[in-house]
Amino acid sequence: MFYYGSGNPAPWNETMRRGEDKWTGTIWGRDIQTGKAKFGYQKTPHDEWDYAGVNYMGLSEQLVEGKMTKLLTHPDRNGLVYTLNRENGDLVNALKIDDALNWVKKVDLKTGSPVRDPEFSTPM
Repeated sequence: MFYYGSGNPAPWNETMRRGEDKWTGTIWGRDIQTGKAKFGYQKTPHDEWDYAGVNYMGLSEQLVEGKMTKLLTHPDRNGLVYTLNRENGDLVNALKIDDALNWVKKVDLKTGSPVRDPEFSTPM
């Protein structure tokens, strides 16, 4: 597989876009032979801050719940470090880089969705 991140949605003014802007700000895993998407994990649905998501993707193998697992770790411009199972895209962890990060309270590890803090949203 090969891995890459997709950029942020447009136009930048979030009030001109509806919904999650699916597939933007996403970590992609694709089959190297066919180019077919194996998974896509969207980090910042309806990105209001121009976070994009094309930073470094580090590959490793580590123990997860007692089993050696192929991982992808991505420090994102949104202030979180994501670790995914790089074979199926399942979220393993999402940690704040700094406690001062305020757009998100946490990431729900079951759904993979950020729990936003509405106080720090950007509506006009």
